[in-house]
Amino acid sequence: MGLRRLFTEHPASVGETYLQHFGVACSFSFRMILGGLACFIHALLPFLFVRTGSECVSKLYQRMVTQRRTLQAREAGPRALS
Repeated sequence: MGLRRLFTEHPASVGETYLQHFGVACSFSFRMILGGLACFIHALLPFLFVRTGSECVSKLYQRMVTQRRTLQAREAGPRALS
């Protein structure tokens, strides 16, 4: 497997270039770190950040799975949406 392929195969499989994938992955990691910190604080002080962790997971899922499926269906054409 070529070195270039190691860096481009997965991003291409989700319809992104390497740099686009880098940006999206960094965005996800930042949100996950903040969500994790909120969950940790919630563990110590349960009256704070009551819904923050679950909202973070829900929003990330929406971006990663639901939105990607919609974009892939649009690219596949009108028959894929039905």
